[in-house]
Amino acid sequence: MGRTIVIGDIHGCYDELSLLLEKLRLAPDDRILAVGDLTVKGPKNREVVDLFANDSRFSSVVGNHDLALVRHWGDRTTDLNEAQEETFAELQTKDDHYLLYLASLPYFIDLNSHVIVHAGMRPGIPLEKQDPDDLVALRTLDADRTSREGTPWYEVYEGPPTVLYGHWPAYEPRIKSHAIGLDTGCVYGGELTSYTLETGELLSVPAAKAYSR
Repeated sequence: MGRTIVIGDIHGCYDELSLLLEKLRLAPDDRILAVGDLTVKGPKNREVVDLFANDSRFSSVVGNHDLALVRHWGDRTTDLNEAQEETFAELQTKDDHYLLYLASLPYFIDLNSHVIVHAGMRPGIPLEKQDPDDLVALRTLDADRTSREGTPWYEVYEGPPTVLYGHWPAYEPRIKSHAIGLDTGCVYGGELTSYTLETGELLSVPAAKAYSR
């Protein structure tokens, strides 16, 4: 049986992703799962999406930046910030296969003992009843789910299952009893981090540079 490896926010950092996969010594029966935000802010969004779309070992949940692109593509009424606009232009093709792939990504991946979401989960609410907007944007249990001020959801969440998430970058993985944050800010000059379910191993590679602030 191969490994199940979960990777933090990639944000178009294809070179760092390649280095991490090389360091992991990826095997044919390994499975790579990402916590979303495959795109936006980094330099090689097409390359990242190509890898995930064309290799059956790779899959991901949708991140808030990925979702913003999909919603804008769908109705053209969703406003994009500058970085999102640049990535949207990069990913547009005649057949829109990059955006179609992002539109196919689920809000969560249920692994029984673990669940992968982009941002977080409301404590005390079953997975199937979670608000999709929380799954892609939740930080704190405040009136504004996106706020960095207030009580972080993972300080209250007691599981099971254990939540593997990204969205909120930190210098090191956030390790709690039933929540593991894997966004270590690669696109901001930090690291790209993976977590192997079977062993609990955390592995990181440094960013080549800060691509965004």
